[in-house]
Amino acid sequence: MSATVNLHSQIAGDGSQTVVLIHGLFGMSDNLGQLGKYLESQYRVHRLDLRNHGRSGRSDSMTLSEMASDVAQYMEANTIENAAIVGHSLGGKVAMQLALHGNERVAALVVADIAPVAYRSHHDAVLAGLQNLRLDQVSNRSEADRQLAEYVVEPGVRQFLLKNLYRNEHQQFALRLNLPAVLSCYPQILAAPEGSASQCPTLFIKGESSDYITAEHADAINQFFPNKRFKMIAGTGHWLHAEKPDIFNRLTGQFLQEVFV
Repeated sequence: MSATVNLHSQIAGDGSQTVVLIHGLFGMSDNLGQLGKYLESQYRVHRLDLRNHGRSGRSDSMTLSEMASDVAQYMEANTIENAAIVGHSLGGKVAMQLALHGNERVAALVVADIAPVAYRSHHDAVLAGLQNLRLDQVSNRSEADRQLAEYVVEPGVRQFLLKNLYRNEHQQFALRLNLPAVLSCYPQILAAPEGSASQCPTLFIKGESSDYITAEHADAINQFFPNKRFKMIAGTGHWLHAEKPDIFNRLTGQFLQEVFV
């Protein structure tokens, strides 16, 4: 296991209870920004960048255990005694891993459209598109989008990926994502969380048309998170929090109110 890395965060809200938000693969803290704003009136909200994402520290290793340890170190460094953890996709796997480690700082979990299982490779087009971006030939985001469109058909996915673009100190476009590390660690990212069953109150939220949570995953969910609830948002896919944010935010907020009573 590599050393923990420092995680960049955005913090808002003045509530006495804390909620930590964790984005998915290729993302950053802004991805759960709508949920963060929704919760800020009641909670102290920390939106994190995972290692090798956004402005967080870099590493050549990206196991779920290492990423969970980063979050645990962040909570300790920020004197967060306990918090509800909300994670989408890879962020949900990291949140589950943190709970399965038996971390007493985890008061509750909201897991958005991911299960505690290993997944098959399904980012081939995205990884190929990012690898083949010719950023030295890009002078604006539209040009980067045209390049990426050769590999990624969905405009919404391209828009999400291109949030990683920024101008470096030389005013050239670069990616905030540590793409070489993601490529080399991709099998680690696909792995299943490991550990002992957690009694932590857990809400799984599934996108109706997404195949990230299926009936085949029920046994693993029941085994690791027996104290769980399940909700499905109709008419959404894997990006449920962006497709129907009002419903996603309300479901999350209602669950947090119940567990923080």
